[in-house]
Amino acid sequence: MPDAKEALPVSVLDELHTSGAGYDIIRYLGLPELLGSEAPTLLYFMGKNIARKMDIKSVSDIVYAFEKIGWGKLDLVKEKKRELTFHLMSDSIVYKLNAPFETDFRLESGFLAESIELIKEKTCECKEEINKKIHMIEFTVVFTD
Repeated sequence: MPDAKEALPVSVLDELHTSGAGYDIIRYLGLPELLGSEAPTLLYFMGKNIARKMDIKSVSDIVYAFEKIGWGKLDLVKEKKRELTFHLMSDSIVYKLNAPFETDFRLESGFLAESIELIKEKTCECKEEINKKIHMIEFTVVFTD
């Protein structure tokens, strides 16, 4: 296993096998309580930090990571000069949006922002918009430099 300073290959995700339910309980019930009012900001930066530890070289690596982590099927749907638009959909998104607890996608948003920064070598931010009607999350990555 590489040391802490070496980026992990995205393929390391093939070696991890867990149930999504356990992850969701920790993610949506445990972490927000632990992190308190700063949870959205901290989760965003946690996502960025996780991306820095992965060897992300392409959008297909990001799509692969999202699917293997259990976040859902990510699609790049629009590419403009200063922004990228992604859609995230899956059965797990439907379940999360219908869950009896509050869900957000700040961790995923931070991961996506940092991953695009690594690929494009441009500073960017990512915001997410939840569309409960069609069970989709839209991420907009905006280049800030």
